[in-house]
Amino acid sequence: MRVDVDRTKCCGSGMCALTEPQVFDQSEQDGTVVLLCPHPLEELWDSVEECVRLCPSQAISLDGPALLTDRTP
Repeated sequence: MRVDVDRTKCCGSGMCALTEPQVFDQSEQDGTVVLLCPHPLEELWDSVEECVRLCPSQAISLDGPALLTDRTP
């Protein structure tokens, strides 16, 4: 999985940094998203996908297998 962020879309809500602080932070200057880890470990994928769903400005995107799909059997 690869994570991308568009800081120009980010409204600084901080949901990503609160949900997955190992992957996201916020800029001290303007509060926009800072991507700490563009290729998170598989154990973090579920929470990163949750960040995508929670982002009010849709500033986070993912590239990789089985993204944002229902994993319920």
